[in-house]
Amino acid sequence: MAVETDVLDELRRLRTRVPRLAGSLAATVDGLVLAHDVPDTEPEGLAALTAAALGVAHRMTDAAARGGFRELLVRGTQGYIATYAAGATAVLTLLADDRVNVGRLHLEGRRSGARIAELVDTRIGPGGGRHADRLATGEHPAPPPDPARRIGTLPVRTPQRPAPRPRPQPGG
Repeated sequence: MAVETDVLDELRRLRTRVPRLAGSLAATVDGLVLAHDVPDTEPEGLAALTAAALGVAHRMTDAAARGGFRELLVRGTQGYIATYAAGATAVLTLLADDRVNVGRLHLEGRRSGARIAELVDTRIGPGGGRHADRLATGEHPAPPPDPARRIGTLPVRTPQRPAPRPRPQPGG
């Protein structure tokens, strides 16, 4: 049985365990769909947005010195979008109605993320992907924060000089 089929089975079981869960998607950290159960939503677009949000979440946890990424919760006027780490190479994104029990969503989302991590890591193998150098799960503690670094500081980029403009030629 392919890993995609096993992951899809886990997504379907998750939907039965969480009332008001509108959809779920498992993707690689690079934004490629592994499996999805998201009616009325384009899975490829959602996977790409999940990868972008994951990149921002990694930057936020680094900037705030809060360790490695574990989960992200976004609340809109019509519901929630929750993203959970699923090993070092995958993420789980859940779409839920606005009346969902958020505690239950977190509990089951974390469990399914761990299960998907097992499926992906045993069949595909750990590593790979844009964020493979970072641990997505909390299994291994992050290195202790540098006490000299202020919270919220990011690397500073030096602006480049603008390219010189060609001077207009007289008469032409």
